[in-house]
Amino acid sequence: MVLGKIKNKVDRGENVAIFVDGPNVVRKEFDLDLDELREKTEEFGNIKVAKVFLNQYASDKLIEAIISQGFEAELGLGGEKAKESDVDVYMAVNAVESVFNDDIDTIVLVTRDTDFLPVIQKAKEHGKETVVIGMEPGFSTALKNAADQVVELE
Repeated sequence: MVLGKIKNKVDRGENVAIFVDGPNVVRKEFDLDLDELREKTEEFGNIKVAKVFLNQYASDKLIEAIISQGFEAELGLGGEKAKESDVDVYMAVNAVESVFNDDIDTIVLVTRDTDFLPVIQKAKEHGKETVVIGMEPGFSTALKNAADQVVELE
């Protein structure tokens, strides 16, 4: 998968936290390349937190690939019994923790749905730069409009 161009590219050396909505974007039909994703995210600053959130269907092979590409693999609240909504809640809580971390300047969410709109709003309230990375179909217009920066995957 080729990553699209960044709207309003940031050229600052800030600290970044990236959170990937695994059940939503780590799918065969999207062919998400985590190495490319990491490289693209580094354009926003130094990655200090990099997590991919997964549900109970994540294979050991997928988890190993995520770790080998420099991300932490996080199973949702219920571990192996996590439902997709649990994964969203767990990711949102982790992202909001970064909002209150003074060492993080930019919050990057890799998702397509509006479940994370409150995270973006809270991050902006606290002076954080917000970036949403996603793809069609189903890339929420509200999510794109709320973020400071948008990267659309092709």
